[in-house]
Amino acid sequence: MAGHSQFKNIMHRKGKVDAVRSKVFSKLAREITVAAKMGMPDPNMNPRLRAAILAARAENMPKDNIQRAINKAVGGEGENYEEIRYEGYGPGGAAVIVEAMTDNRNRTASDIRSYFTKSGGNLAETGAVSFMFDRVGLVEFGPEVGNADAVLDAAIDAGAEDVASSEHGHEIYCEQTSLNEVTKALEEKFGEPKASKLVWKPQTPVPVDDETGEKLMKLMETLEEHDDVQNVYGNFELSDALMQKMAG
Repeated sequence: MAGHSQFKNIMHRKGKVDAVRSKVFSKLAREITVAAKMGMPDPNMNPRLRAAILAARAENMPKDNIQRAINKAVGGEGENYEEIRYEGYGPGGAAVIVEAMTDNRNRTASDIRSYFTKSGGNLAETGAVSFMFDRVGLVEFGPEVGNADAVLDAAIDAGAEDVASSEHGHEIYCEQTSLNEVTKALEEKFGEPKASKLVWKPQTPVPVDDETGEKLMKLMETLEEHDDVQNVYGNFELSDALMQKMAG
């Protein structure tokens, strides 16, 4: 998925140190608590909570941590987080969407704005770049579930709209309203997915030169490292050479 997938693949290849893993767990726990607060604390009755738990399991988050995050919602504990979407232009004019969950809107907005500015980009108004993306459902499976043809056939039967397969696994896209149904159908075929979530998919990925690509990846990494940022998406496409260099 252009900037988003390439960024995730590079980070995956680099591996996670303990400090980064702890931050990932904290963000996952926040999403689980918010999802459980907004709906039923039962993942079978709450698609968003189920998606949050799937994401936590994919990162090997301990079961106790997951249950503790759910219990916080049931017990009315924890901070009240506000979900905010930021949109802006990174180096070279690439479109970037940032999804955050914060208990201090002013602090988060100030930090995000400074990251864009320091990278040579700029933060824009909400809606400034989201029209270049589609809001869709994404179901992810590892490469071990089958080859590209097998996954494509299963995805079509499940009602999905598009599939992107690579050495890292399979990304299956569907309409956002049918994410739950498509996930369940694929789960019957392949078992539990690595992820099932709503994402921003760029309509037309824009290739960038390697110098710009490095600056964009630095911005993406800086944004991801912020405690309040849950997801980052871009509409740019890196060269294979730069992908290998940055993953090295």
